[in-house]
Amino acid sequence: MKTILKLELEEAKLMIEAAKKKSQDINVLETIAIVDDGGNLIALERMNGARITGPEIAIAKAYTASGHKRSTHLFNKEPNGPALPGNEAFGIQQMLPGKFAIFVGGFPIVVNGEVVGGVGVSGGNGEQDIAVGTAALEALQKHVESEGLSVLTQADIKI
Repeated sequence: MKTILKLELEEAKLMIEAAKKKSQDINVLETIAIVDDGGNLIALERMNGARITGPEIAIAKAYTASGHKRSTHLFNKEPNGPALPGNEAFGIQQMLPGKFAIFVGGFPIVVNGEVVGGVGVSGGNGEQDIAVGTAALEALQKHVESEGLSVLTQADIKI
């Protein structure tokens, strides 16, 4: 048997608020999705004026990051990104069409070395999506540090 940490709505809402604040600070309209360790949606918010395609894209990014325990942009990062032509996972996004994202904006939520969920961000360019996603992770870190928990907050996460 294993004792596990579970991401809950309180933490998801806190992460979304931090992501929205960062989005406003950098003047970009984003959609932010938070999923649990099974890829199930916990919370989603599309900022006023954000693209209507954002929810589906953000959910796919969060799902992929949680399920594959890595930041989504790492699938295409040179030279060894597994989804690059000729590499071991080339075409992986075709296995789950519409649910598997291999571009920037998805980050696993890793607490004490365990993936407890994922955050997906859609609406900005790559740099903006990374800034917003890492702001969400940093907010969770601040929230749980008094409990002796540690959250990975960098952009490049691979477990």
